Amino acid sequence: MKSMRLSYISPAASADPKNPSYGRKKNTSAAPPSAAASTTVLTSPPVTTTRTPKQTEHEEEQLVAKTNTKRIVTATTNGRAAPSQAPSRPRRRPAPTAVASAASLPVTFCNALEEVINTFIDPPALRPTVDPRNVLTSNFAPVDELPPTPCPIVRGAIPRCLAGGAYIRNGPNPQHLPRGPHHLFDGDGMLHSLLLPSSPSSGDDPVLCSRYVQTYKYLVERDAGAPVLPNVFSGFHGVAGMARGAVMAARVLTGQMNPLEGVGLANTSLAYFAGRLYALGESDLPYAVRVDPDTGEVTTHGRCDFGGHLVMGMTAHPKKDPVTGELFAFRYGPVPPFVTYFRFDPAGNKAADVPIFSVQQPSFLHDFAITERYAIFPEIQIVMKPMDMVVGGGSPVGSDPGKVPRLGVIPRYATDESEMRWFEVPGFNIMHSVNAWEEAGGEELVLVAPNVLSIEHALERMELVHACVEKVRINLRTGAVTRTPLAAGNFDFGVINPACLGRCNRYGYFGVGDPMPKIGGVAKLDFDRAGAGDCTVARRDFGPGCFAGEPFFVADDVEGDGNEDDGYVVCYVHDEGTGENRFVVMDARSPDLEIVAEVQLPGRVPYGFHGLFVTQAELRSQHQ
Repeated sequence: MKSMRLSYISPAASADPKNPSYGRKKNTSAAPPSAAASTTVLTSPPVTTTRTPKQTEHEEEQLVAKTNTKRIVTATTNGRAAPSQAPSRPRRRPAPTAVASAASLPVTFCNALEEVINTFIDPPALRPTVDPRNVLTSNFAPVDELPPTPCPIVRGAIPRCLAGGAYIRNGPNPQHLPRGPHHLFDGDGMLHSLLLPSSPSSGDDPVLCSRYVQTYKYLVERDAGAPVLPNVFSGFHGVAGMARGAVMAARVLTGQMNPLEGVGLANTSLAYFAGRLYALGESDLPYAVRVDPDTGEVTTHGRCDFGGHLVMGMTAHPKKDPVTGELFAFRYGPVPPFVTYFRFDPAGNKAADVPIFSVQQPSFLHDFAITERYAIFPEIQIVMKPMDMVVGGGSPVGSDPGKVPRLGVIPRYATDESEMRWFEVPGFNIMHSVNAWEEAGGEELVLVAPNVLSIEHALERMELVHACVEKVRINLRTGAVTRTPLAAGNFDFGVINPACLGRCNRYGYFGVGDPMPKIGGVAKLDFDRAGAGDCTVARRDFGPGCFAGEPFFVADDVEGDGNEDDGYVVCYVHDEGTGENRFVVMDARSPDLEIVAEVQLPGRVPYGFHGLFVTQAELRSQHQ
């Protein structure tokens, strides 16, 4: 079967399969900056590109990873993980045999079976919401990697508190044309990093670099020249899902892949702790990555199991306590215990797992919250139902309208679940939390989170999703739960000043769905106004045809006065009309979130998921 490659066409052509330009290759290797408006779609002809010296240098650095995936293994002492500040020892793994012989009989046989499944049993056209021709259009289409490239500042000046730091956004970007159905969540992780000048007066330009996270899946499929692992969110559906599972088993048995090396995408978010930057996806272990503080180059260092203490996976939304430096996290899955809670000390040493057996049905648990003394877990109406695929011909993940959502509260330093308490909260389905804290001397817990009102659409028809931000109060003494809506708008992807995590705070900044997952603007809410009407106190709309991703708040610790909202809100913005792409810096305290600086980007940054700002000091302290 001929392998499929990625190439560029214009946004208008990508949106219309009937357009004569649809699927044609457009060479952008030497395109002027205006060509950044191009949109990637998927075609079959091989692509010839011109490598710049920096690209060649980067490829040489990654040559060893071409046939081997590395895992970051922390040295251990007496069975305990040593502090992660100690140098890591990457361990090479043997490459799958099929990668070295892509034309082998088992590979050809498995590829032919997949072709039959995708052509006759489950053709993408029968399910429009997972048809790549519908999903990977406009600014959802993937892009090629971009080596470190200077970008001009076209408006204002970069605030001093951002100087020398990097804003990094993670998101899905499939490296090959999907052979069958494709969900937005199924794309390979790509990091889009903008390194800012170390000084406003230096005269240097910001530097944008876009690189794939080199996961085991990415490397196997890069070497095979085509998809090998099935798409989790779209591929396992009914009889076709079982057939794809059989093909996957055949690939494992014939050495084409090893699921023990990881099957995740690392496409969801990022975290920085214990001197390392990690790309995260909840179906796998974290991948250590590095942003060069001088050149802006992004490299993958390997899959990290923290000295063998972390297995299976970890949430893409761990919580780092800004005071203690500890990191709190969990994993979930389809087999008991369905949820497992754990934490790391500031040096990166992992504590023992705390299995939570009181979760009696596997649920889609994407995020959680912490306070100074507790961790809060939501159990929502999106559940895992693998038997539905076998018996009912449906998807293994779907909504259960008969289930009553709950919030579980456990002491954050618990060693078992004996003190876990569950509180029913009918109709409260959250995908993301914003913050949580304690009040009334610890007798009450407060949680702020967007409630997804149409949870049945959260995975397949995201444009129909409406999320209403609510403030939930749990009385630990009486068991009473009260809820107060904070705004009527379709707000999600909320962020706060990171220094306030787990503590009482007043302000949150939210993406405005237009519709989801497109973000048409940013809204600032004042939580102290709860119960007095709409809590929106500031808002910035990006204009017709302009959409962004999740905003991120950066505190002004250089020239600020120490107030919670003294800082800046940053994000990438794409203009679907002109194709221009910008990095936008907004004044978090102004009533209209005034734009104080803009950077013109040389390439398109597709719509994605979550981002992070890493300070200059953190970049300089990264482990090699």
